[in-house]
Amino acid sequence: MQAFEKTTSKLGFIGLGNMGSRIAKRLLDAGYAVAVFDKDRSRCEALKEKGAKPIESLSELASSVNVLISCLTDDQAVRDVYYGLAGVLANANEPLVILEMSTVSPATSRELASKASEGGVQVLDVAISGSTPAAEAGTLFLLAGGKEDLFQAARPIFQAIASKYFHLGASGAGTTMKLVVNAILGIGMQAIAEAAALGEKAGLSRDVLLEVLAQTAVIAPAHVGKLSRAARGDYSPQFPLPLMNKDYRLILQLASEVHAVMPSASASFQVNSEAMATHADQDFSVVMKIMEQRSAKAAST
Repeated sequence: MQAFEKTTSKLGFIGLGNMGSRIAKRLLDAGYAVAVFDKDRSRCEALKEKGAKPIESLSELASSVNVLISCLTDDQAVRDVYYGLAGVLANANEPLVILEMSTVSPATSRELASKASEGGVQVLDVAISGSTPAAEAGTLFLLAGGKEDLFQAARPIFQAIASKYFHLGASGAGTTMKLVVNAILGIGMQAIAEAAALGEKAGLSRDVLLEVLAQTAVIAPAHVGKLSRAARGDYSPQFPLPLMNKDYRLILQLASEVHAVMPSASASFQVNSEAMATHADQDFSVVMKIMEQRSAKAAST
């Protein structure tokens, strides 16, 4: 399969949210021709000045590009975009390749690949690991499932948006690996929140505790920035709490399907879900604030 070089590829991009808009901009900056679609037309117009071509409908987009990328919120959003008479699959011109970057269940990834193949469309699930700053910098990690030759052909696109990219296996393997990664991300954040609250309750200076903790070997790179932001009381969303909540649901759903036992993930999901009631507009690292508040309340009772 021929590589998807900027000189030979017409890209379509669906879903211009916090992550998608940044990825689309990276592709434009790399010299790709990119047509864009989002239900929020203002998002398309914002990228128009960067060189993107806004498209009015999914059917028009599907029939006018040879590589289609989507970055959507959940499983239902993926089905809404790809299925039905007005969806992508019903209006695709062969040969169309889909790079589906949403965090969804592996079953949905496999389902999409199967349905697409019936019409001659090929799909690679390309799950994203990384935050919005990584998307802006082009340093995302990409986790792909699908045919090896398709993965190799997509390398020029990956190089424009990511620092590392991996082929994990058949369809659904990319989204499976994303859930493995995000299980560690979520559980790790909860562990940090509890440990930091413990140190504070035992009399350590919060500022010094967070500064020192960030320099220890036990803190993953994905969590280091969260500590400095927490020190400033900044929980503005880089990875919004509701998205982590959705990922916990997918993780525990997969665990149930394959009979994996995940008590730490279940406990972390409970705290995350309780935080949703009051902090749904903030970053998933707000569990640090939640645990501090719980510790303070426990001391007063």
